[in-house]
Amino acid sequence: MSAHENLEHAEHAQHAAHEGGHNKQIALIISVLALFLAFSETLGKSAQTMGIELNIKASDTWNFFQAKTIRQTVLRVAAESGTVQLPELDNAEAKAAMQKQIDAWKATVTRYDSDPKEKDGRKELRALAETYEHARDTAMARYHNYELGSAAFQIGIVLCSAAVITGMMVLAYGAIGVAILGLAFTAFGLLVPELPHDILHWVQHLFAASGGAEPAGGGH
Repeated sequence: MSAHENLEHAEHAQHAAHEGGHNKQIALIISVLALFLAFSETLGKSAQTMGIELNIKASDTWNFFQAKTIRQTVLRVAAESGTVQLPELDNAEAKAAMQKQIDAWKATVTRYDSDPKEKDGRKELRALAETYEHARDTAMARYHNYELGSAAFQIGIVLCSAAVITGMMVLAYGAIGVAILGLAFTAFGLLVPELPHDILHWVQHLFAASGGAEPAGGGH
């Protein structure tokens, strides 16, 4: 949240407090909402930064995986080609040297596929990239929840400002309801960031299944 927005929220609260009556209570609500907004936006920015960093790491790891795959394919083809040419060699020394090179290529191909010691085989790189991707998706899910929470708090502040101007306390009550929704999204971001997405996916699946069901009936 920018310094200008902080000043704006403080002015709203100060104006409400000077009006008297219920407006002092509204001023308190505005102050609390501004505090929640600051927390939510700070958490959201942190989650967004983390998601970007993890996305870069995942991309770099997949690039390394692809490079290993290309190099492995080149060596495998070279080993297979050498194996085909091996019987054609008449010189025993040349044949032994070729066999040694083929064995070295095959060993490298195997090591490129999996290298538990160095942790840079294709198997290990794939697992690492998928781990980064999962962590990235979680971070971005947190970010989206925090963004929704921030939006709810901002709407709440606007409703409180409108309540001060119009004197309609129902708007302040609406602001409290929206703030509760904002707290819920912020809590989702902290504790279960993927829950809203899972619920939405489940609802979409439910509607898709209902829409695809054929009504039972007798034909003529």
